[in-house]
Amino acid sequence: MTKAEIVKSISTQTGIGSKEVLAVVESFMEEIRMSLANNKENVYLRGFGSFIVKHRAQKTARNISKNTTLVIEAHDLPAFKPCKSFMNRMVQD
Repeated sequence: MTKAEIVKSISTQTGIGSKEVLAVVESFMEEIRMSLANNKENVYLRGFGSFIVKHRAQKTARNISKNTTLVIEAHDLPAFKPCKSFMNRMVQD
């Protein structure tokens, strides 16, 4: 499902115009991005799941084609963790 399909579905279900729904969806996604990327804060949506920041420690890796080692610096990654009720729905279907 694409963002356009989500906007269209919400618009038909609620009777709100597509432009207004698109603005809300864009704003929602931007808030999650800002919270994770800039503030390093997790976002908890009760009954849906959590958007969390996972920290990856520094590690050494090997480039086997050149037979060299390189250092991958420590970094943060965004991740989504669904809530238990969401996971149970996915398993039942």
